[in-house]
Amino acid sequence: MPIYEYLCKSCGENFEVLVFGEKKVVCPKCNSEQITKKLSSFSMKGVQKGNSMCSSCKSSSCSTCK
Repeated sequence: MPIYEYLCKSCGENFEVLVFGEKKVVCPKCNSEQITKKLSSFSMKGVQKGNSMCSSCKSSSCSTCK
């Protein structure tokens, strides 16, 4: 049962919903069905380009590497 992040196209509300099966999602602020699923930053956590080691300092979590 994943939690999804949404943006309401009608009122601009950002919200999260715990989704069970084919549950219909509506905006909790304005009840609009005009919503878009956002790409969660949590789902991208840990995704890296190239190898897992920093090329300049040999650390696996260097904040200066791109």
